[in-house]
Amino acid sequence: MPTAKDIFDVKIPAALKQFPDKARELNAIYCMKVTGDGGGLWTINLQADPPTALPVTPVNSQCAIEMANEDFAAMLENPRAGMQLYFQGKLKVVGDPMLATRMTKLLSLGQ
Repeated sequence: MPTAKDIFDVKIPAALKQFPDKARELNAIYCMKVTGDGGGLWTINLQADPPTALPVTPVNSQCAIEMANEDFAAMLENPRAGMQLYFQGKLKVVGDPMLATRMTKLLSLGQ
């Protein structure tokens, strides 16, 4: 099972290069913080040209998402788990919650 580090350091950047137009359709800047082994902190800028996913602290994110790596892995296996994790308090969202629901589209590009 890939870790968040695998996804955001390798797979998402490759997908952003391959599908920049699909990424820009999301038109948002995300901060993704995944705790635990295989986690990290990333800024995913889907408004940039080209879109980027970088291991940096965000400046102007519109949606910040935080969760543990094991919960991130569960969400990758079952994208519907995101809502369950949110209501269990295991997935925290700061900013626009509608953007958080669209994050699964980005993750599907990187799988």
